[in-house]
Amino acid sequence: MKKNSIDAVDPEGLHQPGNRKQPQILFEDNHLLAAFKLPGQTVQPEPGKPASLEEQIKTFIKLRDKKPGEVFLGVIHRLDMPVSGIVLFAKTSKALIRMNKLFHDHHVQKIYEAEVEHCPSKDKETITHWLKRNDKLKLTKAYIHETPDADKAMLTYTVLRKTKTGCLLRIELHTGRKHQIRAQLSAIGCPIKGDVKYKASHPNPDRSISLCAVELSFLHPVKQDPVVIRTSL
Repeated sequence: MKKNSIDAVDPEGLHQPGNRKQPQILFEDNHLLAAFKLPGQTVQPEPGKPASLEEQIKTFIKLRDKKPGEVFLGVIHRLDMPVSGIVLFAKTSKALIRMNKLFHDHHVQKIYEAEVEHCPSKDKETITHWLKRNDKLKLTKAYIHETPDADKAMLTYTVLRKTKTGCLLRIELHTGRKHQIRAQLSAIGCPIKGDVKYKASHPNPDRSISLCAVELSFLHPVKQDPVVIRTSL
């Protein structure tokens, strides 16, 4: 089957934390748009925060397409503020409804890359925890055994390479929980670099964490063609 695979490039330095002038579009057709979210940027507007990715894209489309009215852009999913990577938006209400269902039914494959402070004991493993969210502390606790009021969470990690200070991991999510990757990797003694909330030894200079959503794969909600969108950490 033909795949629509796009590998992001950054010729103008748009990934750099200081350059927030315009979004980097990774994929776009009449129904969907995927863009690269910078670390420290929100997906949707938040009081007191810089322009969100949603606001940037709406402004970009309005100027590019000379749209006189409001730009429709549906938020399908989100990334944590310190996380970078691919965020997918819907340009039509039909695409929004159908993509929401694909995400809800776990028919979207989500791949991340993370730099961690310590290498795990195995080169590849599927790990399972039960996660309980503390909204007051904005923290997710991972438990090894089934726990009341906790949600089951699964991911598979693969060691891509070892570094001087840790490892680069490829991570496939099997469930989608708040702070799942951050909590699960911390629970096995491999906190993500910069993620002091989850026991990293020190923050990154730009306050980001070394976690990036690098790939989304799904069947197009209208065309029914396989779509693969890629970038890198």
